[in-house]
Amino acid sequence: MSTRDITTLLAQLRAVRDLTNTEIQVAETRIAQARTEAVRRELSENADNARARAEAIESAIRELGGVPALIGPFIGRAAAAVKTMGEQAQPFDEALLGDLNLEHQLLDRARYIKALATTAQRTDVVALAERLITAHSATVTWLTTVLAEEALGGPAALRRTPLQAASGTIVKLATIPVTWSARGLDRALDTFRSTPPALSELLARGARVGDVAVKTLTASRDAALETAEQVTRREGADGTADALHSFRTATGVLESRELPIGDYDDLNVSQAVAAIKELTDPADVRAVIAYEETNKNRHGVVSAAQTRLAAIAQDVTGLN
Repeated sequence: MSTRDITTLLAQLRAVRDLTNTEIQVAETRIAQARTEAVRRELSENADNARARAEAIESAIRELGGVPALIGPFIGRAAAAVKTMGEQAQPFDEALLGDLNLEHQLLDRARYIKALATTAQRTDVVALAERLITAHSATVTWLTTVLAEEALGGPAALRRTPLQAASGTIVKLATIPVTWSARGLDRALDTFRSTPPALSELLARGARVGDVAVKTLTASRDAALETAEQVTRREGADGTADALHSFRTATGVLESRELPIGDYDDLNVSQAVAAIKELTDPADVRAVIAYEETNKNRHGVVSAAQTRLAAIAQDVTGLN
């Protein structure tokens, strides 16, 4: 084995070690964004497994005569901190793409290390490289699935931070094509002005927040949204009605009769899980997740729905 082979192999191992330290910090940052306890546990395990890989890489560097890192983990933390701060001003999908880019770089370098170690006849490093390839391939698949869930309308396994949610909304507003005519916009405004007394009364109640309990206000808001959707659809403002329906779905304020699963409120956990497995439209799964989280919030049902959405996302991206 030539000195050049050792030098190149050591350089790549050091690069992967530093990137792995960044990966650890990113995983720990993502734990706070986990939607479910299952995802939280998975991210915690990912961080622990990454630490074990970092130690194995460090050991391989020592075996090849390299100098152990003294500040590698600190560099990783600093890089992750910079990445996290930058992501706060990014839409959620851009943050996920950044994570995916990191994992692809780790995966590609691991494959390169395997080739270098094979040439250098270092079977121990070949085995380490194969371990890294397996780990990063799995993470790439997971992140690709989360990104596909986001593209399908979510909810993804990870929650947006408040700043990511705001920036995502701004991007969407900036890219919405102007399809409404002036006349169509006027008609939508007239619809809201001529809302029936039921909605007007509800809105008036909402204005007197000091006199109404929080639960009553919430019920009034939900009823107002439902009434507004019905009125706008009846008046032909389908775009506005669809937007209201999407908002009601995302916030879990649909009536149980509007869910894609009949008699949903009467189902126990096993029955609800079985029904969810039959759903094929991601919008239907999203509606069930939002409704379940807002009402009974049964973790087994939410996890099953999240798993079903992930399976649909993997079908869409060709991962299955």
